[in-house]
Amino acid sequence: MPSTPTSGPADRQSPSGISRRQWLHGVVAAAVGTAAGTAAHGFLYERHRVEVTRAVLAVSGWPDALSGLRVGFITDLHRSALVPHGLVDAAVRLVMNEQPDLIVLGGDYVTWGERRFVQPAADALAPLAAPHGVFGVLGNHDDDRDMPAALEQNGVEMLRDERTRIVVRNEPIDLVGIRYWTRRVADIGRLVRGGVAATILIAHTPSRLVEASALGVPLMLSGHTHGGQVVLPGVGAVAARNFPIVSGAGQRDHTTAFVSRGVGTVYVPIRVACPPEVAILTLKAPELA
Repeated sequence: MPSTPTSGPADRQSPSGISRRQWLHGVVAAAVGTAAGTAAHGFLYERHRVEVTRAVLAVSGWPDALSGLRVGFITDLHRSALVPHGLVDAAVRLVMNEQPDLIVLGGDYVTWGERRFVQPAADALAPLAAPHGVFGVLGNHDDDRDMPAALEQNGVEMLRDERTRIVVRNEPIDLVGIRYWTRRVADIGRLVRGGVAATILIAHTPSRLVEASALGVPLMLSGHTHGGQVVLPGVGAVAARNFPIVSGAGQRDHTTAFVSRGVGTVYVPIRVACPPEVAILTLKAPELA
């Protein structure tokens, strides 16, 4: 007598007539489709949508006379074949529309030091201007000769392990810019020692928050993380987990820090739940914030 076929666990049907195997195939297909759709959105749309982030930062010891000072911060352009002129141009126009008192550039103007984009990156930033100047540091993707020369030719004062002083509303402000590879407390301390109450450390990577805090630096501005570039629901910014601050404002002891998501992309030309940004930072004394 012929045997009657039996169904395995994966083939059993639900009351709706869908087997477990069919259901699992559907779940996998939906997950793959969602991932593909998210990647496509991140490539085609989100990485081009530059936002203006406006933040008020309470800075320890910040002089009352300087409360309300507005700093435009733009970083991590990564001008390359995958980061076009139009994206950088849009970021520059957004900063200029805000008319900040001074402008800070946080490094990584190109990717992997690619020489053919050095001048285009500098030229895209040429329209930047502010009453109290435009200042910049280099990132880990920038060379130490051609990139700073191109930026300086366009009016940017580059700070390579240097400190400069400006005067705003009759109050001095010290701007300290360090190289990406400058990380010893003693080396940074040499630059900030003897500085005024209103001191701003410009460090490409937020990893320098440890040293800035140890030295009592009031304010640090950084980029480098891209905000993680891809931020997954329930997981977060996997690529930037090891940084003390991934994006936005944070505090360590008496040091306030702001980390920008930056403008461009690196490794993969995708942003997910992490759009590019320029920042307009309003600095205030803690009691006035």
